[in-house]
Amino acid sequence: MTRRSDKGLGRSNEPTVLILTSLAAGAKHGYALSKDIEEFAGVALGPGTLYGAIARLDERGLIEPVGEDERRRPYRITLAGRRALADAVQEMHALADVGASRLGVALPTAGAWAR
Repeated sequence: MTRRSDKGLGRSNEPTVLILTSLAAGAKHGYALSKDIEEFAGVALGPGTLYGAIARLDERGLIEPVGEDERRRPYRITLAGRRALADAVQEMHALADVGASRLGVALPTAGAWAR
């Protein structure tokens, strides 16, 4: 069994993956991130989890602040963040392919998801 490197983002429900996925649609502050993630993933991130992950992503250069909106601080995904998210999505896709194959089911094609 190979171990995922420390540079990986982790599982699909990891806060880092969820935050990058949300920011891929545009800049958001913490509360907007939380609401978006809850809407698209059904996951409610607590403030400690959310802001801890935001701090780690910022430290790694995967997101960056874009100024301040009153008392809120919006963030956007960086090019490095887009690359990391793309890698995570590819890893999840590969895992889903293996799982589907072993279950004997077919996954929809990417075109079917884009409808």
